[in-house]
Formats: sequence, C-alpha cells, structure tokens
Amino acid sequence: MQPIITAENLSKKYHVGKIDVLALRNATFSVERGEFVSIVGPSGSGKSTLFYILGGLTRPTSGRVMIDGADFSTLDDSERTAMRKSKIGFVFQRFNLLPTLSALQNIEIAYEISGRKEPLDRSYLDHLTDLLGIRGRLSHRPAELSGGEQQRVAMARALITHPAIILADEPTGNLDSKNSEAVLDMLMRSNRELNQTILMITHNPEAAVIADRILHMRDGEIISIEAGKGEGRVSYVGM
Repeated sequence: MQPIITAENLSKKYHVGKIDVLALRNATFSVERGEFVSIVGPSGSGKSTLFYILGGLTRPTSGRVMIDGADFSTLDDSERTAMRKSKIGFVFQRFNLLPTLSALQNIEIAYEISGRKEPLDRSYLDHLTDLLGIRGRLSHRPAELSGGEQQRVAMARALITHPAIILADEPTGNLDSKNSEAVLDMLMRSNRELNQTILMITHNPEAAVIADRILHMRDGEIISIEAGKGEGRVSYVGM
C-alpha cells in the first residue's frame, strides 16, 4: 500500500523586500497510513512552512505533495479546499474556537462546513467526546473551559469528520505540564483507537519521542530522521 503522505523535493521561497528567503529546502519523506510522526527543530527551521504545505494551506515553490494518492500540486484552489475538508484535520497551538458558540456547537459546525451529505453520527460524537473527556463540558463556551479542555474540544473538532490525517502544530504549546500530558495521551489514543495518521510539530523533546519517527529540521532542511518510542503506534498500521 502506498504511503498516505509523500513529500518530494519540497522547497518554499518567500520574498522579503529585496531578499529571497528559502524557508524550506528539498524536503523529501513519506508517512505510512496509521503512523505517528513528530517534526522538531528550532524556530525558523521550516517546520511551520512544511506544515502549511502538507495541509494544502500554501503551495510549494517547487516539489510536490501526494495526499492519499492525490497530487496536491495539480489541484486548483477549490479542489485543494475539498481535499482538506475530506482528508485532513488540524489542531493548532491557539485553539481557534468560536467564542460565542458552545463546545458542542464548535464541533458541530466543523462537521457542517466539511460538506458531508450524511448526517452527523451522534454515537460517534458521544464516543469521541468520551474519549477526550469533555462530554460533560459540551454546553460550555470556550471562556468557561480550561486551556486543556479547549484543546480537547479543538481535537474533537478536528476528528469529527473522520479525517485520514491529523496535522497538529504545537498542540501543547499553550498548556501546563498536566494538560500537555493529557493532550498527548489523547493524540496517542486517537492514533491507536481511531487509526489516525498524525504529524505533530513540537518544540518539546519529551512530547516528540511518543511518535513512531522523529523528523529533525534545521535551516529549512530535514537533517535526520530517527525512531521514537512508538507509544502511539496502532497494531494494524497498513491495513
């Protein structure tokens, strides 16, 4: 079975005044279905640029990305948007919840805008919010939730459409150690129990090692790839 993500010679150049800044240099790697991969590196190493390219939020200057067999580089904007909605869930450091909506409404609206024709599976919603430990907090607005609870709502929002891939950008960056541990545990459980393929950007080496593999970046390049502990790995990867 082909990898769910394949990046081939990805480069991204930005024009800053009269200066060209090469934010990403010939990044090449693949991710297997059901794999958990961490991406680490100092600020300015190209992690976020890679994240946005893999998520179809920006185009590479050169190279290409294959997502579940589809070539992102050949899609127009509407096709890329449809691909994101159907294949990818995003979890950000800033929770990006709508403040006037309840936790439940924040999750439901993500499903509504995904364009799916079938009604939301309420039993799956119940299972997901139980898994994330927020089922009893769904009537509350974001301001009434802790940072950890808000991040778990954001994870439910990302997972509610059954995406094949979760892209998590510093998901513990705004959390204390207790809530960081809880969110990492939820990512591992979603990988094991929901068979999500996860790419997680993190500055935290203790968080990075839970993955199957760790991609190290510096100056826009992937400088090494090493094995992690694989604590989030599912037993049926590749099925």
